[in-house]
Amino acid sequence: MTGQRPRIGIVGATRNERELGAFQAYVEAIEHAGGEAVPVLAGTASGSVAGLDGVLLTGGPDVDPARYGEATQPETFVEPDSLRDALELPLARAAVDEDVPVLAVCRGIQVLNVALGGTLYQDVDVQRDGRQAWTHQQRRSQPDAPLDAALHDVEIARGTRLAEIAASPRLGVNTFHHQAIKQVAPDLVVTAWAAEPETRGPHGRVIEAVEAPTRGFVVGVQWHPERMWKRDPAHARLFEALVSAAARRRTAGVVGDRVG
Repeated sequence: MTGQRPRIGIVGATRNERELGAFQAYVEAIEHAGGEAVPVLAGTASGSVAGLDGVLLTGGPDVDPARYGEATQPETFVEPDSLRDALELPLARAAVDEDVPVLAVCRGIQVLNVALGGTLYQDVDVQRDGRQAWTHQQRRSQPDAPLDAALHDVEIARGTRLAEIAASPRLGVNTFHHQAIKQVAPDLVVTAWAAEPETRGPHGRVIEAVEAPTRGFVVGVQWHPERMWKRDPAHARLFEALVSAAARRRTAGVVGDRVG
């Protein structure tokens, strides 16, 4: 087992050309970091972490608000994906329970938070500022910006895994979300916030990263490092950290159990 690349389950969907292109970006990032990419696709996967050394929860559509006990608010433009919810929420819980290393990206950080008992802003602008402005969705606010453009900074908490990975208290990130963490799940702690002045209102700053301090490696980020790792080593190190944690787990001879 020790001579093989750690198997990283990339959890998501490839139903159309855009999703396929996005999924391939995760595959390339994992393979560059030294892992073996294992697709875990909604509608086809068994919902198992067996045989996986690590899990990458990817970006995509919204989590259904019913999953965190809320009715959908029509003004928030929620677009849930029930197939992915059905796969990813129990898989995320199982990965954390079994201490399988997890990196959660964009939708992934939201899945992770909901799976562990947290809630989301259905729309970060509407519910925080009372208007739809797409301030964190660059496809709407800055459609000509490259996918790897660092459009705003995040401030990173000292002494965290993310701080160690980033090697800096601030990091430039891209932004493709209209939802964000609201109530943080009990097993998670916030490790980064959006740095823009307008996010310091009555709701506090927009949460951009979390981690589980009692687990070997559970890190979630709200941006898309799979689009940025080629231009900024800090983003590449997120995938390297996941693969390294998975390699340690593989060396120890531990494999995931089935989702219950």
